[in-house]
Amino acid sequence: MQQLYEIRVVRQIPNEKRRRWFTCADLDLIVWYDSDDSPVAFQFCYDKSRREHALTWRADGPCTHLAVDDGESSGFGVKMSPILVANGKFDVQYMLDCFSNASAGLPSEVIEFVKPRLGLATLRKR
Repeated sequence: MQQLYEIRVVRQIPNEKRRRWFTCADLDLIVWYDSDDSPVAFQFCYDKSRREHALTWRADGPCTHLAVDDGESSGFGVKMSPILVANGKFDVQYMLDCFSNASAGLPSEVIEFVKPRLGLATLRKR
């Protein structure tokens, strides 16, 4: 598996927490930071080349696991924008393995924030 690498120039959205984006061919990881530069949330997207899913963890809310509808089969003859749709089933060990195999080049604070929370995802999922 390829290693996650950081996209250095990421559009920041006004009035939203600062974010960093890490990517590779089959994974995306977006991490949000508070004003003290501590990570407070992340979204881990995996299986981008097959049936993409996104697990979102926030310190102030439930953990969500959703499928990504890529907009390819809209039925209107044009590609629609991707959206997140309900899909609660997931394999925590598979996500941990994907993350572990691709995270060697990530900053240690990102690994230390994301990895244990991926492992606890089933406890907070809604």
